[in-house]
This record gives sequence, C-alpha cells and structure tokens, in this order.
Amino acid sequence: MCGMSQPPPNRRSPAPSPPARPDASMSLLTHVMDHSLDEGYAEAAARREAEGTKGLPRTLKAKLGLAAGLVLAAMVVTLGAAQTRVAAPVLAKERHELIDRVERADDRAATLEKDIDRLRADVAGRQRQALKQHGGDQGGPVALLSGATEVRGPGVKLTVDDAKDAAAGGGGPRENTGFSDTGRLRDRDMQRIVNGLWQSGAEAVSINGQRLTALSAIRAAGDAILVDNKPLVPPYEVLAVGDKKRLATGFQDSADGVYLKVLQDSYGIRANLTQADEVRLPAASSLTVRTATAVEPKKGAS
Repeated sequence: MCGMSQPPPNRRSPAPSPPARPDASMSLLTHVMDHSLDEGYAEAAARREAEGTKGLPRTLKAKLGLAAGLVLAAMVVTLGAAQTRVAAPVLAKERHELIDRVERADDRAATLEKDIDRLRADVAGRQRQALKQHGGDQGGPVALLSGATEVRGPGVKLTVDDAKDAAAGGGGPRENTGFSDTGRLRDRDMQRIVNGLWQSGAEAVSINGQRLTALSAIRAAGDAILVDNKPLVPPYEVLAVGDKKRLATGFQDSADGVYLKVLQDSYGIRANLTQADEVRLPAASSLTVRTATAVEPKKGAS
C-alpha cells in the first residue's frame, strides 16, 4: 500500500461565467437603439437651451424677422399715405394762392406798362411841341436825329442771321482777323453794319424794333447782342430810312458792306438786303432829354 501513489489533492474549480446575453451578437444594433440621438445633436440642443433659443430654429427666426420688417414697412407706407392725404388740400390751397398772386402781379405789370406807354406818348408830344417852339422849322430834323419821334418812309430792310451750323463760344482767330470764326454774328459785326448804313445816307436806323440814337450802344453779353442793354434774338432785322436806292448801293459798295459779304462767304453768316417803299421805325424807348434854360440878363447890366 505504501508503494501505491496517492491521488492529487482536490483543486477548486473556477466559478462558472455568467450566461451571455441573447443579443450579444447584435451589439451595434443595441447601441443604436440605446443612443438614438447623436452626441453632436445633443450638444447643439444643450447649447440652444443654455442660450434661451430652444425650440426656435434659425430659419424660423429669419422668417419672423422678415415678417416683422414687412409689417413695419407697411406701417410706414400707410402712415405716409395718410399724411399725404391730409397735406394735399393744404398744398392745393397754397398753390392756388400762389397762382392768384402771380396773375395779380401780371395784371399789375400790364397796367403799369400801359401807363408807361401813355406817359411816353405824352412826353414825346410835349417834346415835339417844345422842339417846334424853340427850333422853328428845325424841330422835325432835331426830333428825327434824336429818335424822339416815330419815323416812316422809304428805305432798306437788312435781315442778318447766324450760320445754320453756328457754334457757341468765342474763338481765338476772330481776335486776330476781326471776323467771326464760329458762324455767330458778334456785336462788333453789328456795329460795322450799322455804321455802314449811317455812312451810306441813312436818316434813322433800328434793330429788331430798337431805335438807335446818337447815344445808343451796341455791346455783347456772352453770345447775345445788346442794344441799349436790351438783348436781341436772331434773326436781326435792321431797318434804315432814306433814299432806298442810294442806301442799298452805297452800303453794298462800302467797306462795311464788303465786310458783311466776307462773313457770308467765309463763315456762313446769312444776310438779305431789300429795298422798301416804306419802313416804320418806332421812337427811342430810352431817350434822355437834356434841357437848358437861358439866364435872363440882370437889370442894369450892359
């Protein structure tokens, strides 16, 4: 018995492992079911909740802001329309009052112009009477030369106009040559034309109804020609009283007539001279009368 081997001592067997879950083989599906909300979405929801914007998507906020803006714009337009309707009668009343004031001012100006014409005619009559009394038979020629009376008689009619393609503004070559290089008639051109008519025997001259006297001035203001500070508009109608044949021939043969011909040929200035059996020139509108009174000799003076 001694030679027989003893059996090994008993060892504790390991504890049995817990039984596996029936769905252990479907761990991915289980994770998806247990965590249906992605972590990113969960974090975004938590952040919105912390900011107080939970439950308001960004697109919804934008739509609400747009709606509020549209409502505000509609309120502004409605208020403006209401104010316009309220102010319309006031504006219409002010407009009618302004029109009435303008019309009254026009009527007043027309009345004053009639008074001026009447007084001017009265002054002209008194001047003629005074010239006859103190000048004898020279009253007529003096009144004629001074432009105090209206003149009728044979003469010439000279119509002058700018070139068809006239350009505005001055030109340098004109200052050197004395001619207009822009196709526009200048004040110095009109001065030469009028002087040529006087030298050819004109007894009275007018330009566009403005009577010229010994004190008349022909000047320029920009591109406009002024006669006694009154602007003229082309075409310019120059009337001259005198022997019509002598006037027409004498002017065309004079240096000033040749000057006008050069303007026609070289720069397109348009001019037409015709003889007339009768032309009518008005009296000067800005006639200045200067009088002198003879000093009576003192008694006892030699």
